[in-house]
Amino acid sequence: MPKGGVNAPVPVAPEATPAVDPRLIVRQEGVKGYIGEFRRRLSSGELGSLPVVLALVIIWAVFGSLNSTFLSAQNLSNLSQQIVGTGMIAIGVVFVLLLGEIDLSVGSVSGLCAAIFAVMNVTHGVNEWVALLSALVGGAIVGFIQGFFFAKVGVPAFVVTLAGNLAWNGLMLQILGASGTVNLSGDDIVSRLYTTIYGQAIAAYAVALVAVVLYVAGAVYDANRRRQAGVPYRPPTDIALRTIVLAIVAFLAAYVLNQYKGLPLALLIFLIFIIVLDFVLRRTSYGRQIFALGGNIEGARRSGINISWIRISVFMICSTMAAVGGLFLAAQIQSASQTSGGGNLLMNSIAAAVIGGTSLFGGRGSTWSALLGALVIGSIQSGMNIEGLSNAIQFMITGAVLLAAVVVDSLSRRTQRAAGRA
Repeated sequence: MPKGGVNAPVPVAPEATPAVDPRLIVRQEGVKGYIGEFRRRLSSGELGSLPVVLALVIIWAVFGSLNSTFLSAQNLSNLSQQIVGTGMIAIGVVFVLLLGEIDLSVGSVSGLCAAIFAVMNVTHGVNEWVALLSALVGGAIVGFIQGFFFAKVGVPAFVVTLAGNLAWNGLMLQILGASGTVNLSGDDIVSRLYTTIYGQAIAAYAVALVAVVLYVAGAVYDANRRRQAGVPYRPPTDIALRTIVLAIVAFLAAYVLNQYKGLPLALLIFLIFIIVLDFVLRRTSYGRQIFALGGNIEGARRSGINISWIRISVFMICSTMAAVGGLFLAAQIQSASQTSGGGNLLMNSIAAAVIGGTSLFGGRGSTWSALLGALVIGSIQSGMNIEGLSNAIQFMITGAVLLAAVVVDSLSRRTQRAAGRA
């Protein structure tokens, strides 16, 4: 019997307060809401690209203060071309890292595919387009073989790709033959893709304008679609703010490039790859399956995702992008040789993806990480070359930056777990 008699009212449990999506609060509170959301994301470890952007600003400020040549239009334009080869490879590495795996063969694969193109086109006189396609298909086949052993046979990706690093390097030496070096003609398709620069000022500004327009169109379309579905969406003020920031960056970059020679075609191709593959990752069911598999493999398996296919296809993408990067690197030095794909290319490619913000633990990252990471590494190398510092110093600093990126990633994941977001 309730305390106080038969007619005493029975206490009623208070109703649970429904959870409110933070994005709704942001829309209601305006600027104050955005500041609060920013603080919430920082406190919960959701740092995004903020650390690498700050690092890039600091690097540019330091080297710019040491030598004004670093921030000159000529140096920045050259830098935008020099990062393309490594950046292309890093895009493929991003896909593998999203699964929580690693590919140690990308350097050898890039050299192998460059050798395939050079030998077919220069030595045997095969049509340049056929040679180019053969090199790309060769990269895809390598990825399929490695992905098969990993996904179907169960050999760890580390072991498979480490063996591949040796095997594909040996195959490259076999293809190059006794001479060991095949010089490109300089008029082939690969060389033209790398060396072509659009000197008309309108070209760079047109690309910047198209980028801004496409972003606005995509953002508005996505907001309308989400609003009709009754889920949180970006408010017009948010879209406008992001558009302004993008426009400033895009048109400033176009202005700087036009102060030297103009828009490099290689940079444009690099950006197209980033945008298209970012769309694949974030706007397709295939991309969502990659994130799901990297975040929780058991949950992905129970949801019906074809894990073997996703793994094989991701390694195929990685090796194909290694082939693309290897072709641009060959065009940069105008040859394919025994040293192609060697040196610190492997480490720089992986470091670019990690430094740019892709997690080594899987499930978090973006193709834009390749651009940001390649810019950081390329800027360090360019600044130190201008200062006349040795390769030893460059390696140590790049290693320290890589370690710092991994530490930030680890601390971010720990903070997210503590906040219940991981």
